[in-house]
Amino acid sequence: MRLPWKPRNASLGSKVVRGREVVRFDCNEQNARLKMGEAELSGAEQSLEAKLRLQGLQQATDTEVALAASAVDRARAQSEVYKAQLAHCSVSAPFSGRVVKMHVRPFQGVVAGQPLMDLVSNGTLKIRLNVPSIWLQWLKRGSTFDVAIEETGQRYKARVQAINGRVDPVSQTVEIEGQLTTKPAELLAGMSGNAYFDAPKQ
Repeated sequence: MRLPWKPRNASLGSKVVRGREVVRFDCNEQNARLKMGEAELSGAEQSLEAKLRLQGLQQATDTEVALAASAVDRARAQSEVYKAQLAHCSVSAPFSGRVVKMHVRPFQGVVAGQPLMDLVSNGTLKIRLNVPSIWLQWLKRGSTFDVAIEETGQRYKARVQAINGRVDPVSQTVEIEGQLTTKPAELLAGMSGNAYFDAPKQ
């Protein structure tokens, strides 16, 4: 099913807050289905009550009452399905950050599972790089290094946070992950640069 959508509190480059709505789908049809389902449930419940009264007067069989109760269960289950569908008509930001890409245009129909936008967390930025595997003789978690970012022309302090458990046999390098020791506001995800390590003297 394709549903038209529109962004709320979100556009390219804008900040989003965790838990705040960023997308709202047009769910008029789903709302109508829920009302229809609730009406059917109400009718089934009234029918069951009537069958129970008739049973008390010995004018309805146990089978008729059981069938009426089954109709109530089916109507209630269908109503719950419609409520679950409506719960997906609003999408909230899973974390605070920025919108870095819009995959579809506002009011464009989308299908279930289709990406709408890309978000980047505003948490501490991480650095991924490959270093010579021979450095594993001295490189450890917690080792410090500098990273020069091309886009800003500045150097920043960072610390090795994780080291891959596998060495690339072709390039004889190992991937490491670093984390900045501060949160400079001018840095954005996707920036690149060069890392500088102080190797121990032999």
